[in-house]
Amino acid sequence: MPMYTLRKKLMYKDKVILGFETSCDETAIAIMKDSKVLVNKISSQVNIHERFGGVVPEVASRAHSEMIRNLFHTSLNEAQLELSDIDIVASTDGPGLVGSLVVGYNFAKSVAWSLDKLFLPVDHMVGHLSAPLIEHPQLNPPFLSLLVSGGHTQIVLVEEWGKYELLGTTIDDAAGEAFDKLSRYCGFGFPGGPAIQKISEGGNESKVPLPRPKTVGEFDYSFSGLKTAAIYYLQDLKHEDEVSRKDFAASYQEAIVDSLMGVFEKAVKETNVPTISGGGGVMANKRLREKLGTFAEKDGLNLYIPSPSLSTDNAAMICSAAQMNLTTTDLNINDVRLSSIIN
Repeated sequence: MPMYTLRKKLMYKDKVILGFETSCDETAIAIMKDSKVLVNKISSQVNIHERFGGVVPEVASRAHSEMIRNLFHTSLNEAQLELSDIDIVASTDGPGLVGSLVVGYNFAKSVAWSLDKLFLPVDHMVGHLSAPLIEHPQLNPPFLSLLVSGGHTQIVLVEEWGKYELLGTTIDDAAGEAFDKLSRYCGFGFPGGPAIQKISEGGNESKVPLPRPKTVGEFDYSFSGLKTAAIYYLQDLKHEDEVSRKDFAASYQEAIVDSLMGVFEKAVKETNVPTISGGGGVMANKRLREKLGTFAEKDGLNLYIPSPSLSTDNAAMICSAAQMNLTTTDLNINDVRLSSIIN
C-alpha cells in the first residue's frame, strides 16, 4: 500500500461521518463510523406524490424542508451522539432535482460550518457506485458496475477508486423511468418498479411479445421504444381479458431486465473484469438480482450488489462514498464525479 494512502487511512480512521441525501423525493440522513453504519434514516415521500403518479419537484423540496430538521435530531439521538461528535459532513450535490438538492446541501453545509468541520460534496451516482462497500468491503477494482435508477442507466468501469470510465448510458429514458411511465399509464401504482414487480409475481413473462431495443452505441441503452411498444400493444387489444395484468406486467419487467442484462453481459466479456457490481433503485428489482446472480455464477465472476434497502436512495451510500474518497484516493472530492462525464 502506498505510504500516502496509508497516511490517509490512519488520518480518517474512526472518524464520524454525517451524510445527507435529498436528490429526489427521499429525505435521508446517515451516520457512519469507521465503515460501520450507526444510523441510516429515510423519510419517504411516496404517499405525497402517489396521487400525481410521479415526483412533483416543488412539492418534493417543500417536504424536504419540513422533514430534514427533525430527521437530523432523530438520527443523532438514535446514534447516541452529540453534535460535537461529528467529524465530517457529506451531502449529495447532484445530479438530481435542484430544489431538493438545495435543501439537503445547504442544511449539511450549515452544520459543517457551525462545527468548523470538513464538508464534502458527493456525486449522487458515485454514492450508488460506493453503496456495495457498506456490506461488501472486499469490493476492489477493477470491476464493472451497472447503475440503474429513475434518472440514469449506466455501465461504469472502475479501474481504481476515483478513476471511472463510462462505457454506456441511456440515449433516452432510464430503466426506472420506463417502469414509472408505464405503471402510471396502466394505473399500476407509484413508484412503478415495485408496483410492476408485485403485480408480475406468478405471471408469464413470455406472454406478451415486446422488443429488446438496440442502439448504435455498443453499450448504450434505450427504453422509450419499449415503453411505446407496450402502450401500443394495450391500445390494440380488442378485449381487456385477452391478457392478464399479471402476465403483461411480467412480460414488461422481463423485457427491461433482458435489455439491461444483454448489454451488460457484452460489456463484461469485452472488458474481461473478474468482478461485477451494481446500484440504484432498479437494482432492488428481484428479477434483475436473480439474473445477475445466475450470470455471475455461470461465468465465475465475483458479484457484489447492495441489499435492496441500500440500492434505493439513502444517505449511507453518501457516507460510504465520502469515506472511500478520503481513505483510498488522492483526488479532491470535487473531482470524483460521474455526472461530469455524463453531461
